[in-house]
Amino acid sequence: MKYLFFILTLFLTASVNAQNNAFQAGEKLVLTASYNMSGLMTDLAEVRMETSEVNTSKATLLRLKCTATTYSKWDNFFKIRDIYESYVNPQTLAPYLYQRDIDEGGHYKFVKYNFDYKTQTVKSLRRQKSENFESGFWDRNDNIKFNPGTKDLVSTIYHIRTLDIHKASIGSTDSFTVLFDNKETVVSITLLGKETLNTQIGSKACYKLAIRINNSNVLKGNNANVLWLTADENKIPVLAKFEVAVGRGELKIKSATGLKN
Repeated sequence: MKYLFFILTLFLTASVNAQNNAFQAGEKLVLTASYNMSGLMTDLAEVRMETSEVNTSKATLLRLKCTATTYSKWDNFFKIRDIYESYVNPQTLAPYLYQRDIDEGGHYKFVKYNFDYKTQTVKSLRRQKSENFESGFWDRNDNIKFNPGTKDLVSTIYHIRTLDIHKASIGSTDSFTVLFDNKETVVSITLLGKETLNTQIGSKACYKLAIRINNSNVLKGNNANVLWLTADENKIPVLAKFEVAVGRGELKIKSATGLKN
């Protein structure tokens, strides 16, 4: 569960520029996160992806918020209360502010990125519990150079949905960069084809995408890490399957409201 949003983001990211015709403020997607336990895929948590409009003194931004919460019966086993959010330009989805606030089984971490496009730098704040809990938390501030096109986790989740995937040929591969834990991570995706799935929001024709993290052993297996997006203008993530060193997991759509198309 530690890499839940990181893995989801890898499934939902690409490097092609596009206009946002896929979603709008007020959209809410609810997914179920499952993990293989003793040979059975068990529902452990609920993931919510929500969009809203935010007015500042200088501009109107789009807030992209993702949360993960374990079902109450699993809290004593491994309690998760995660919030990931990004404030972006509504047209380009370029992130201005990113925040990650995670509490997983007693492990707490807070990360904030402020993007400065004039200097191509990110002002980073990381806050974690000290090993000696009695001494509270420690903070670390850094300034990080980033390459053009690099995005945070959440803005890249939504960016893929703006792409013209129908123009890509089966077997085509692309790569992209995401800033995670103050490092730029390069990931490759491959379009495997189209497939129709029966989901809780109906039967959906879907794009089937495979993912690979370059120079990393986080994800295991050959084409074992796959995402299905609806093959329509909304490009809703309806299913993701991933395999890591400690087991296998899934994300399945439960409901989708406030859709643009």
